[in-house]
Amino acid sequence: MHPQTYPELESSPGRLEDDFVTRRPRADEAVKKVVRQHWNGRAETFDDASHHGVHTADQRDRWLDVLREWAGEDSRRALDVGCGTGVISLLLAELGHDVAGVDVAPAMLARARRKARDAGHAIDFFRGDAERLPFPDDSFELVTARHLVWTLPDPESALREWQRVVEPGGRVVLFEGYWDHEEPWDEYEEIHGDLPLYDGRPPVTLRELLGDEGLRDLAHEPLQDPTLWGREPHHDYYVVGGTVPR
Repeated sequence: MHPQTYPELESSPGRLEDDFVTRRPRADEAVKKVVRQHWNGRAETFDDASHHGVHTADQRDRWLDVLREWAGEDSRRALDVGCGTGVISLLLAELGHDVAGVDVAPAMLARARRKARDAGHAIDFFRGDAERLPFPDDSFELVTARHLVWTLPDPESALREWQRVVEPGGRVVLFEGYWDHEEPWDEYEEIHGDLPLYDGRPPVTLRELLGDEGLRDLAHEPLQDPTLWGREPHHDYYVVGGTVPR
């Protein structure tokens, strides 16, 4: 696969390095600055945790099975939103999809680029806002996101934006969880009240939100197999997805 050029950007996103591409400034930038600071600080060690990175052949194969089921067997133009260190992005590329990734944290993107280069995958990674993507309408056939919606100040806007960049009949697939921590932690102590889905939500609740925002053919299933996470899962993990209406 080769990087795709997006006319609205006048270049491949992968060549933008750490330029922060957004559509317009908004009042929640202070919250997003704290989110960016948090994930920049965790980038170097993020993959070390068994439930974050992919550490064994069995874990990798199990994730590939899940992605085949939810992303489809045919090669698709895929955007991995909130891609972090590129865990899902690299797995999608391994399955033959034409992948781009976007994340708010440049330190996470640096690791994603190194991992893709080491694996021999041509993936476009660029820094950008999950709620304000710079792509033209209908640029992709698939959007994925893993453990992202709880970090967003405006998740409803994000869901609409992800549908905008997916062509009709394409899919939005979210790998999510319900953490329900007793107390907010680290930088999130400061901003958790500004994040409507902080700590995640049960799958039925998020599925209803996807339906409210216009997605169709909704489905979800639990992801509680310990092989996926390299340990017994400590929280409720699941995948939920829907189709962009034609």
